[in-house]
Amino acid sequence: MKSIHYVLTSLLTAAVSASAVAQTAPTKEQQTVLAGLDKQATRYGDMSKQIWDWAEVGYQEVKSSALLQEELKKEGFAVQSGVAGIPTAFVATFGSGKPVIGILAEYDALPGITQDATPERKPLEAKKAGHACGHHLFGVGSMASAIALKNWLAQSGKSGTIKLYGTPAEEGGSGKVYMVREGLFTGTDVVMHWHPGDRNSADPSTSLANITGKFRFRGISAHAAAAPERGRSALDGVEAMNYMVNMMREHIPSDTRVHYVITRGGEAPNVVPDFAEVYYYARHKNRDVVRDVWQRINKAAEGAAMGTGTNVEVEVIGGVFNLLPVETLAKVMYKNLSLVGGVTYTPEEQAFADKISESFGTMFGAIAKPGDAAKVKAFSQNDPISGGSTDVGDVSWAVPTVGLSAATWVPGTAAHSWQAVAAGGTSIGRKGMMVAAKTLTLTGMELFSNPKLIEQARTDWETVRGKDFRYEALLGNRKPALDYRK
Repeated sequence: MKSIHYVLTSLLTAAVSASAVAQTAPTKEQQTVLAGLDKQATRYGDMSKQIWDWAEVGYQEVKSSALLQEELKKEGFAVQSGVAGIPTAFVATFGSGKPVIGILAEYDALPGITQDATPERKPLEAKKAGHACGHHLFGVGSMASAIALKNWLAQSGKSGTIKLYGTPAEEGGSGKVYMVREGLFTGTDVVMHWHPGDRNSADPSTSLANITGKFRFRGISAHAAAAPERGRSALDGVEAMNYMVNMMREHIPSDTRVHYVITRGGEAPNVVPDFAEVYYYARHKNRDVVRDVWQRINKAAEGAAMGTGTNVEVEVIGGVFNLLPVETLAKVMYKNLSLVGGVTYTPEEQAFADKISESFGTMFGAIAKPGDAAKVKAFSQNDPISGGSTDVGDVSWAVPTVGLSAATWVPGTAAHSWQAVAAGGTSIGRKGMMVAAKTLTLTGMELFSNPKLIEQARTDWETVRGKDFRYEALLGNRKPALDYRK
C-alpha cells in the first residue's frame, strides 16, 4: 500500500506539471507586464551596447558592474556591493518576506577576441576583449527582469523578495563559487538565470564540471648559444608537461576535455627562459573524474619539472560543479518561453543573418537556419549536456535553479566566436535579450504566486541532489583570483 506522503506528492507533482503546460496565451496581467518591458526595450538595449563597447574581462568589470548597480538603485533596490571579497560583485534586493527569488546577472567579456558589429570578419584592433559569450546581454536582461518583477510586486501587493545577483568573472574566474561559499544564496528559494545562444530553449540541461589553473615553471637563464649547458629552460618544463598530458588523453574517459594555452614562453630565442607559464582547463560531467584528471595533470607537471631541472608551482584559478537540473522548474520556464516566443527578424536583420551564415561553413549552415531564431525548441527530458562549464553549477547545488537560452545570435553561431560578438552588438542580440527578460519575468511571477510550485521544486531538487550532499568547492579555500586576467 502506498504511503499517504507518496500519494500527496504524486498529486502535487501532477498538478504542477499540468499547470506548466496548460496555458497557451498570456493573461491580461502578464500582457501588461510584458508591455512594460517593451516600453523599456530601447533603453535596456542601449545599456547592453554600452557594456558591449566596454568589454571588461573577469574581475575588472568596474564600469559594467557600476552601471547595473546605479540603475538598480534608481529603481529602489538596496544594493550591497563588493560582496564575497570581489569588488565587482553585488546583491541588489527589493521587497521582504517569502518567497525569495534570485536572478543571476553576468557581465564579463572574453580576452583575445574582438569584432565589430558587422557580418564580415572585422577585428577591432584597439580592443583586447569582446563579448563573445554575450554576457553584456545576460547582465542587462536579468536586471530588466528584476525591475519588472519589482514593479509587479509593488503593484500587485504580493509579498516576497527579489534578489539580483551581480556575478563577475564567469569566464574562468568562478565568481559565483565564492558567492556560494560565502553563503549569499542561503535563504533564497529559487534562482533563475539565462544565457545568450543561437536557439530558444528551456530544457533541464546540465553542464561540465571543471578545474582550471596556471602552472608556472622557473628555471635558469643563460645564453642559448654561448652557454646553453648553464641554463635550465622553463619553457622545456612547459613543453614536457604538455607532451605528457597529451599522451594521457588516451587513458582518461573519452568525454573528458583538457585544453591549455602557453601564456608565457620566454622573450627571445637566444635567451634560455627562466620563466614560463601554461594555463590549463580540465572538464567532465562528473566532478570526481575532474578531480582525478586534475591530480594526474599535476603529476605530469611535477615530472616535467624533475626531468628538465626546473621548479613548478600551480595556482588553481577556478573550479565549478556541473549544473543540477530541476525538471519541475524547467517545465514552467519552458511554458513561459513558449508564451513569449522567439525572435522575428526585420529585413535588415535577415540580411545580416544571411550574410553571417555564409561564414559558418556547409556543415553548420545545413544544421541551422536564421528562421530558427523565431522558434522555441521542443522540450526535452533527456538531460542534455552542454559542452561548456559555468559557475551557475555551484549555485544549482546550493538552491533550486532554472534557466533558459535565448536566440541572441544567428542560429548556427558558436559561442566564443567572432560571429557571437558581432550579433551581440546588434538589434538581433538585443531582441533575444528581451525574450529572456520576459521569460524570466513571467516565471518569477508564477513562482511568487504559487508556493506549491516552489515546494515541489525543492522536493525534486533535494531528491536529485541527495540527502547526504555536503558542498565543498572544487577551487578549495583560496581567495578570489582577482588578477587572473592581468
